[in-house]
Amino acid sequence: MSTALLQLKNVRQAYGEQVVIRDLSLVLHKGDIGCLLGPSGCGKTTALRCIAGFEPVTAGEILLNGFCVSSADAFVPPEQRQIGMVFQDYALFPHLDVAANIGFGLHRLTRAKRERRVDELLQIVQLVSVSKKYPHELSGGQQQRVALARALAPKPELLLLDEPFSNLDVSLRERLSMEVREILKNQGITAILVTHDQAEAFAIADEIGVMHQGEIQQWDTAFNLYHRPVNRFVANFVGQGVFLPGTVINAQQIEIELGILKGEIPRYCDSGCKVDVLVRPDDIVYDDSSPLQATVIYKAFRGADILYTLRLDGGAKVLALVPSHHNHVIGEKIGIKLEADHIVAFHQSMQ
Repeated sequence: MSTALLQLKNVRQAYGEQVVIRDLSLVLHKGDIGCLLGPSGCGKTTALRCIAGFEPVTAGEILLNGFCVSSADAFVPPEQRQIGMVFQDYALFPHLDVAANIGFGLHRLTRAKRERRVDELLQIVQLVSVSKKYPHELSGGQQQRVALARALAPKPELLLLDEPFSNLDVSLRERLSMEVREILKNQGITAILVTHDQAEAFAIADEIGVMHQGEIQQWDTAFNLYHRPVNRFVANFVGQGVFLPGTVINAQQIEIELGILKGEIPRYCDSGCKVDVLVRPDDIVYDDSSPLQATVIYKAFRGADILYTLRLDGGAKVLALVPSHHNHVIGEKIGIKLEADHIVAFHQSMQ
């Protein structure tokens, strides 16, 4: 396993009585890309600022390469942490052209070395053709790549990205997030980004920490966050889905209105235990021949597919992702079947 470059150990940050982050712990290894994902106000940006050294911590430790850079009684200034940062608004210097922006933090190098490093980065971020242009002459995507190149220029140990794509339109955001991941991976850069957009997190990060009320609820891969959420908050926040009431039949089966699911039952749940079962849109399959029917009450056309909201005979609602050539009208009954290969369920008493 690679070496841990960044460690947060039970980090706490507060403004007087207002606790912003509490008992925050994570490990990020060299060359990996991590993400803090969560809704506005969950503390993710504050956590990033603590890592950068812009905010002090009131308890716990932040370590870089095993060395403590922040604790209640130790503090290394931001400029001594070898951390690069890409801000939400890019913070480019309007009076400097692209090349000068990228080379801004390289004043300690000789002119020849600085020019070589800037040329190298212009190639990496594919901006050679606009090197003499100014920020206002660039597109949003180009400005974002300039900001990335400037942050990478001093060869930081760790790169922090604060909502780096929030100012871009959706299609550009998706393309650039894949480009940024490729650049970071090709350069062997260790990075951590903050975002509220799970698609962005999934596209870039190796590991993701879902945050809620100042705490990481689950630090895991995108696959596990989606398919193996540890609690209801993660289950609700990541992906789409609904909870249906169910009853445990035995150690491997739960019965819900749609049928019987097989898989691992929540701990401390015996036969007859009442549970809530997470059903994702991809667990419901359209099937004309199925005896199980549901009524279309809403539809969202997405191009290749349609996300249907369906009402079951018992009154519960479920979501189903169906190829868009199956175009049904509101109020129509369609055949569906349950095709879920694992169970995500929580005891009904566990809110």
